[in-house]
Amino acid sequence: MKLLRVGPAGAERPAVLDETGTPRDLSGLVEDIDGTLLADEAALARIREAAASGELPALDAGSRIGPPLGRIGKIVCIGLNYHDHATETGAAIPEEPILFMKAPDTVVGPDDTVLVPRGSVKTDWEVELAVVIGRTARYLESDEEALASVAGYAIAHDVSERAFQIERGGQWDKGKNCETFNPLGPWLVTADEVPDPQALGLRLWVNGELKQDGTTADQIFPVAQVVRYLSQFMTLYPGDVINTGTPAGVALGRPEPKPYLRAGDVVELEIDGLGRQRQEFKGA
Repeated sequence: MKLLRVGPAGAERPAVLDETGTPRDLSGLVEDIDGTLLADEAALARIREAAASGELPALDAGSRIGPPLGRIGKIVCIGLNYHDHATETGAAIPEEPILFMKAPDTVVGPDDTVLVPRGSVKTDWEVELAVVIGRTARYLESDEEALASVAGYAIAHDVSERAFQIERGGQWDKGKNCETFNPLGPWLVTADEVPDPQALGLRLWVNGELKQDGTTADQIFPVAQVVRYLSQFMTLYPGDVINTGTPAGVALGRPEPKPYLRAGDVVELEIDGLGRQRQEFKGA
């Protein structure tokens, strides 16, 4: 299934995408697309049944699409998780996953405006595969258990301010948690529709120019390993999100003068089977 949330910010309605690409209203069945729903197999089965019946009311296909997940618990991110991205930035291949966090309030819809922070001169783009957790995961012992904990996948745009992240001291979080810095969606695609998360193409354009063109096959730490690894250090709950890193092609890895984002730029990104995003950047 492709689950989504449609409507004004803060008042989105839960929906499912039908075979024609029309969003169908789920508000008569469930309160929201969130961790509570994802952990409830009976509720998910009711959604599948209702979607198959063709009787769910249609929503306006032109309405705003919000983030596909409400009430996000935490967002855990993996840095330098693609071989080609580590190479382009001159970084050593990590021996263990590099972790940082993004606050849930950085999440916006896939086509919402993204704000360039005040004083920013190095706002950068990063297309990423987001993993959404569907069952509590702690001290997992196998990759099979890890993948069984995944409810589904989505596109995340891990927008980053490199000067804040790298040059201002402290932790990476400073350059990762600016307002609007995590567009998510358009859909949460359930795991049964993504048989191999290591076989997905990722692409990103800036003002129509292709900048990133990678594949999750290049991940240093695959999805199953990442989920299992994280469960040794923290408990993952339904509704938690993992941003799994970005392939080569970011502004940081390009020759001087590096083409960092400015107000007025338009970024588009997509992942095979997971939809497409488009954001206009404006000044904060």
